[in-house]
Amino acid sequence: MQSKTKVTKVHAGVILHAVRLSSLFYLLAAVNALPFNLPTPTRQLLVVTTRSWSSTSGSLQRYERAGKEWHAIGDAIPVSVGKHGLAWGRGLHRIPARAREKREGDGCAPAGVFAIGPAFGYAAKPPSDCKLSYRAATDRDYFVDDPTSADYNRWVTISAGLPNDPGKFWKSFEKMRRHDHRYEWGIVIQQNDDPVAKRKGSAIFFHVWQSAGVATVGCTAMARENLLELLRWVDPKQQPLLVQAPADEIKNLLAIELTR
Repeated sequence: MQSKTKVTKVHAGVILHAVRLSSLFYLLAAVNALPFNLPTPTRQLLVVTTRSWSSTSGSLQRYERAGKEWHAIGDAIPVSVGKHGLAWGRGLHRIPARAREKREGDGCAPAGVFAIGPAFGYAAKPPSDCKLSYRAATDRDYFVDDPTSADYNRWVTISAGLPNDPGKFWKSFEKMRRHDHRYEWGIVIQQNDDPVAKRKGSAIFFHVWQSAGVATVGCTAMARENLLELLRWVDPKQQPLLVQAPADEIKNLLAIELTR
């Protein structure tokens, strides 16, 4: 966790064309492009950039809007993404023609623009100062990734009156109270959420990474202390959005119409 928050002023009218390997450069270029096409009520952004579509790691930078200007908040956070990189997900953007789309089980994290929330974790209550709605994961909670089920891409709790045997209900599922730390804290990324399309990807979260540099099977993961920082910073009243894509692709989101 950072001991001091740094704020950097960013002017939306400046477009940076040169490509560098610096994560900060990627993120500044991204935010310079994006504000023109974002909903006015959105005043918080989480921008995840990678070097390419096949990259398995990247950086997350937070931004806040004051008037027409965006300000970078804090340092860039290292993240891990899908073991097969990124593919276009289903969110608030329109997917470009002939683009590679995310599919169930493809090992890709979703690219695009997404709403986020709720938060979740193993604890009965969220961290102090968490503003997102929070759901405590029990040993009867599952996120369903069985495309043949009506519960596909939904968090379902098996009621106390039924046997806690998820295999009786679904062919595939994600246990929300794992036996490791990865879902100790998390935030749902609303990929393929409204409406849900079969086989277009499920159970996509921000969560604690296994360790630095270890890819996920489709989520965006980070160190525990950085995730806790996000949980305390994200404010649903500011209508936060996640923007996630390779650095060279983020500027092209200007030409993609948001669906709502």
